[in-house]
Amino acid sequence: MRPDPTQTYRDAPLAELLAILLRQFKRPLATHAISLTDTEASEIAARIVAKSPLTERDLAIRAVLVVLVSESEAVLAGYSLTFAESLAAAMTDIPGWETTADFLALAEIKTNAELRISTGSALVTALGDARFGAHLKTLVARAEPDLDTVIAARVLAL
Repeated sequence: MRPDPTQTYRDAPLAELLAILLRQFKRPLATHAISLTDTEASEIAARIVAKSPLTERDLAIRAVLVVLVSESEAVLAGYSLTFAESLAAAMTDIPGWETTADFLALAEIKTNAELRISTGSALVTALGDARFGAHLKTLVARAEPDLDTVIAARVLAL
């Protein structure tokens, strides 16, 4: 029997995974005038897992994450795709490219939007706002589990 490649993510402390996700948003948060250190990301993640009250700063970060996820949803909507449809769509089925360079650019846009939606949705939900819970359920329902799927399932179980 083949070992489960996601087992490491299932076993890792959730606070560590959430801190990694928060650190991935350093630049996007900075464009909204919020700086985030690695230590702060770890502290926020620890508060989430401990179910401690959120700080004003945590709520400000959550508000920016909502904006970032919504922006990525709008990017996909520009291609007439929802998040679920985008995850299921093969790149060759998405219109708007003619050359290899166009194809690669579109693939990068699609992938970045999907990643921002999946990780942002997990963080927004973990920070107490369930508006993107459907995105997490979409991830959990996928046939091939990956890091995003495992994190989505763990956040929904919080």
